[in-house]
Amino acid sequence: MNNNDKDDLLNIDPSLLAILACPEDKGPLWFIESEHLLYNPRLKRSYPVIDGIPVMLVQESSTVGDAEHQRLQGIISAQGLNPTFNA
Repeated sequence: MNNNDKDDLLNIDPSLLAILACPEDKGPLWFIESEHLLYNPRLKRSYPVIDGIPVMLVQESSTVGDAEHQRLQGIISAQGLNPTFNA
């Protein structure tokens, strides 16, 4: 597997990304590709993306602390990331 193949495994199909919502509050998520996760800042909850597949199970998600929340919000802001959809 070359580097391009690895990069493809991290990408989520844009048509899938456009319909992804948090399974808990049904709101939009932010895909932070460099962190391999989808993030819900309202609940401070992250969902892993494994081999390009979002794991959208609440029991598989992680709740982040205040410092990690601020770090992820900083990435979202610095990279100008958009939510998966506009609520």
